[in-house]
Amino acid sequence: MSGLEELSREELIVVILRQEEAINGLSEQVAALCAELEKLRSEPPSGAAGAPPVWVKPSRKERGPKDRKKRKHSFARKRETPTEVVCHAVDICPDCGRKLSGGWVHDRRQVIELPETPVRVIEHVLVARRCGVCGKRHIPKLELSGQVVGQCRFGVHLMSVVASMAISCRMPHRVIQRTLEGLYGLKISVGAISEVLHKVGERGQGAYNGLLSQIRGSPALNADETGWREDGVNGYIWSFSTLDVRWFLYDHSRGSKVIKEVLGDEFAGTLVSDFYGAYNIYEGVKQRCWVHLLGDLKGLVEKHPDDKRVSHWAGRVKSLYERAKKAAKADLRQDKRVRLRQMFESKALELALPYVNFEDAPQRVLAKRIDGFLGELFTFVDHPGVPSENNAAERAIRPAVIARKVCGGTRSSKGSKTRMTLMSLFGTWSLRGQNPIRACKAMLATSE
Repeated sequence: MSGLEELSREELIVVILRQEEAINGLSEQVAALCAELEKLRSEPPSGAAGAPPVWVKPSRKERGPKDRKKRKHSFARKRETPTEVVCHAVDICPDCGRKLSGGWVHDRRQVIELPETPVRVIEHVLVARRCGVCGKRHIPKLELSGQVVGQCRFGVHLMSVVASMAISCRMPHRVIQRTLEGLYGLKISVGAISEVLHKVGERGQGAYNGLLSQIRGSPALNADETGWREDGVNGYIWSFSTLDVRWFLYDHSRGSKVIKEVLGDEFAGTLVSDFYGAYNIYEGVKQRCWVHLLGDLKGLVEKHPDDKRVSHWAGRVKSLYERAKKAAKADLRQDKRVRLRQMFESKALELALPYVNFEDAPQRVLAKRIDGFLGELFTFVDHPGVPSENNAAERAIRPAVIARKVCGGTRSSKGSKTRMTLMSLFGTWSLRGQNPIRACKAMLATSE
């Protein structure tokens, strides 16, 4: 090969390693093709002359009609339990004018409708009475616990509906205002809506802090962050998620101090995150997101479509991950899982090392990432229950991204605190399959 005599010893080693990698890939393809050819040769010949080989699948016509799959139940729309029944019958014969009676049910049709219910304004009147014997005046004690929060003039059901509109439906305050007036005839100011949300957030502080304790005690925790604006100033929403908890925090910083404050000294589980450096401060077990890495591999291949070595290398990394996923799902002893993890880490290192110090290689950046985070890529293999990706945190934080596009952010630190509290509560209720309005109403009715 011309020009080899001008290369240094290190550059020659890189060339040899790249050629060895290409030879190994071609050897695997040749072995697979040989195995397939041997299998085809071992197949018995077809019985009829001129018939297609036995490995050729027959056409749909040759196979005949396919048996219909039995269903556990029909897919017909189920009838709702009626709350009101209206009977329709002809009382007089239209032909002869005779009066008709009796009859039988010929058909049914259900119509689902919402009642047009105006808002209820309940005025509690305290009547004072004087005893004619002792002359003392007696005034009844007004007991509204479970119906209102403190001295608020709005009931807990109305407050729960407003909070659900703002958080679950991501409706701006003025849209909530118009919706309440259109549905119930309730006229409420935008400022009153803000005060309702603040009041719900204050009453939910205990539950919010309880969720923080739950994530600190969880065996695995997904974390992510996204931008947010408070009074026009850039900040960040931090998301921490488990299988049944979502917890959010707003902070002006995107640094590692937030991770340290949130996790504290109590968290001893596995932290699942992307490759952002702020998560490096956690000294416990970590799992880095493979979805992010595979996405970057795909971008690398798209950036170098004509470089077969890049696509081949990316394919081998992806294949290694898929093998690790299968191993993680298998029913294996723990010592076997540990050995498999060590094997996958060794294979990943073999793929990364040839390009770590090769500055002109397109794979260099991702190879250095694999080398640098090698001990945090295959944690899911020997830690059952730990995901290989950070999708839980991505799904949890997506509603905040949509809300940011709708409202642009919050206007004060109090507003940010309220939104983080409500997002945590409503996100957790939805994750657990609870009705958010009913759960919020129960919290307001029982909170001290």
